[in-house]
Order: sequence, then C-alpha cells, then structure tokens
Amino acid sequence: MPYVITEPCVGVKDKSCVAVCPVDCIHGTDDDTQLYIDPTECIDCGLCEPECPVDAIFMEDEVPEQWKSFIQLNADYYKK
Repeated sequence: MPYVITEPCVGVKDKSCVAVCPVDCIHGTDDDTQLYIDPTECIDCGLCEPECPVDAIFMEDEVPEQWKSFIQLNADYYKK
C-alpha cells in the first residue's frame, strides 16, 4: 500500500522526503502546489514519513478522512 502526500504539504514542499526515497518516486515541480508520491513506484518502505516536517505523509489506508481526496490527487499527478 503506497504512501500519500496530503494537504499540509501544500505551499510547503519541503524536499526532505525526496532525499530519503530509495526509489525516487516523490516528485513535484516549482509550479506544483505540493509534492506527490507515485503510487505505482512507491515500495512502502516508510522512510519518507518521519522526514516530513509538516506531517503530510501517510500510508494510503491511514490518510485522515478530511484528506482522502489526496489519494486520487497523487495518483492523477502521474497520469499526465
């Protein structure tokens, strides 16, 4: 089950999570409002979660109810 980046990342885009990802599945451009995790590449290692300074990263099945839409948002980012 992949990890998901949620609302607290919006406008912050701290890249601490990118630095620890062993499969380079976290992306975002300067124009994006947040970073995104590719659900097909994420290996569920969990290294990114503790690195996030704003607690925006959750396992897909643990995403708080108010941020469930971010599951699809992360997936849709990689369908471009």
